[in-house]
Amino acid sequence: MLPHEEIEKIACELAKAGETGELIQRITSRYPDATVEDSYAIQGVWRDQQLASGRRLVGRKIGLTSKAMQAATGITEPDYGVMFDDTVYENGSVIEFDKFLNVRIEVELAFVLKEPLEGPNCTIFDVLRATEYVTPALEVLNSHIELGGRTIVDTISDNAAYGAMVLGGRPVAPDAVDLRWVSACLYKNETIEETGVAAGVLNHPATGVAWLANKFHQHGARLEAGEIILAGSFTRPMWVDRGDSVFCDYGELGVISCRFL
Repeated sequence: MLPHEEIEKIACELAKAGETGELIQRITSRYPDATVEDSYAIQGVWRDQQLASGRRLVGRKIGLTSKAMQAATGITEPDYGVMFDDTVYENGSVIEFDKFLNVRIEVELAFVLKEPLEGPNCTIFDVLRATEYVTPALEVLNSHIELGGRTIVDTISDNAAYGAMVLGGRPVAPDAVDLRWVSACLYKNETIEETGVAAGVLNHPATGVAWLANKFHQHGARLEAGEIILAGSFTRPMWVDRGDSVFCDYGELGVISCRFL
């Protein structure tokens, strides 16, 4: 693994990039031998810095769980990051564009847990039992590292490219609908850009949550009651610019909208 002082240095670079809006050089271009373990160590130091500054953790995001996202990024394994209270937006929000870099939107479902969830043998049925409700969500991607040539190590280090989420639509009990067949149409400025079905996330969106619980078990941790878990996108990321309006129609689960200024 990278020396701890290098891990702390990179975490500080990422924190500064979040404040200044300036991209940093790819980690893997400077440290070609950096591993996935290094990237989670960097993310962990950055997370702890943010918590120490007063931010409150409200959940986790899972990424790269669908073939659409893996094809779009060239990365073939899931990853995860943390979500803080000041990154959660309500349906219809106007979002400050300059808070983010390389801004893109993904279509997801969010699982809100009523019970703790832990591995090592967590299944989708365990996830459904532990979930209070599932709701439509849009994830705002935010990359502080230059995109060209990035690898899973760069993405994970950068909190799995998480920026914010917009919650909306109609929350449902996890057994109220067949979650595999939740579909969505994503629009930018009244033009449809992407469509998808939630089964694209590992054949069932709860599979991603189970994967995360089992992954956490390897580190002696678990997902806690009350946490919001973004299960992964079932569309390709959609680029947005300042002034763009975003609208996503989830059919019987309602709609989400937001605008970037």
